[in-house]
Amino acid sequence: MTQPCAVVTGGARNIGQAIALRLQQDGYRTLVLDIVEPEADSLKADARQVDLSDTNAAAVVLKEIAEVHQVSCLVNNVGVVAPALLDETRIEDFDRLMHLNVRSALICTQALLPGMRALGGGRIVMNASRVVLGKEARTLYSATKGALQSMARTWALELAGDGITVNCVAPGPIATTAFWENNPPESARARRIIDNIPVQRMGQPEDVAQAVSFFCDQRSGFITGQTLFVCGGVTVG
Repeated sequence: MTQPCAVVTGGARNIGQAIALRLQQDGYRTLVLDIVEPEADSLKADARQVDLSDTNAAAVVLKEIAEVHQVSCLVNNVGVVAPALLDETRIEDFDRLMHLNVRSALICTQALLPGMRALGGGRIVMNASRVVLGKEARTLYSATKGALQSMARTWALELAGDGITVNCVAPGPIATTAFWENNPPESARARRIIDNIPVQRMGQPEDVAQAVSFFCDQRSGFITGQTLFVCGGVTVG
């Protein structure tokens, strides 16, 4: 039996790496697409270094993957944050975030969709964020994550007949390098965030990977168009 293949964008570090490693554990041959080389040795052989905000570069890599591999699982994880209050939000950051966070998901999905149809089904997971419910200083980031969530719901309806499910995970406070860069560990802001998490701990990348694994499981075929908040209870109430 041919080993199933998964593609994880932005899978070289943090949440993306945890997702890629978990899918390996689940039996997938996992291909990471990222601008940097993966930290984990087990991901390096099948990784492709590519700037997914570059449409042409992304298309070349995806064409090669689609021709060689039978990809049945796609995790659109890649994303960047440009924290800024509304008055300070830079228009020039709009295209940068939209192109990487949103357009790459469309490009990747369109490229791999024919292969999933040929296989008779597949799994697509978007890494959204709890910021879709609102968060200060996240005008652009929340816009991109909200766009991913909306696209997922639309695609879920369009692809249901093909046996392809489309779902979102929406992480809350997760201990990544990006989180600590935006919220220094000893800062009052970081302390306030941590103190307000009902389960009384920061989330770990592996917590998000667990949710992605659930959606990618072949037994999860009756679940589509949904968003699962991985937030330690932050979004409750």
